[in-house]
Amino acid sequence: MAYYLLFIVALVGLDQFVKYWVSANIALGTSHGFIPGLMNLTNLHNDGAAWSILEGQQWFFYLITLAAVVVLAYLMRQWRTNRWKMIALSLIMAGALGNFIDRVHQHYVVDMFELLPINFPVFNVADSCLTVGVIALIIIILKED
Repeated sequence: MAYYLLFIVALVGLDQFVKYWVSANIALGTSHGFIPGLMNLTNLHNDGAAWSILEGQQWFFYLITLAAVVVLAYLMRQWRTNRWKMIALSLIMAGALGNFIDRVHQHYVVDMFELLPINFPVFNVADSCLTVGVIALIIIILKED
């Protein structure tokens, strides 16, 4: 279990570092080329969810995140012997905590990864952890059946 907690702390640390770096080095609302033709680093503040859904409803995100952390902690205890489920849950937990830290301290989330070829919301490391973790958990559970 300690390895997964370290994994969560490392991912949250990476998320917070990237958000700090972007905030300190890229002016709000501007973009810099990161991977030419594929991705820009863009400094955006988002007080909603993807596509600014529920914009300004911080209390809702606080409640959802706290409930998610409780459920995730319970599942991690139940599935502590299943390595793949623990990795997926750790990714989800790291993503939830990374964005929660922003919401509590700044009342918005810093987003920075802008995919150029497609119309997709700008996202951050925490969002990536959440997405990969949820997809992995769904695949793991479906493969069990």
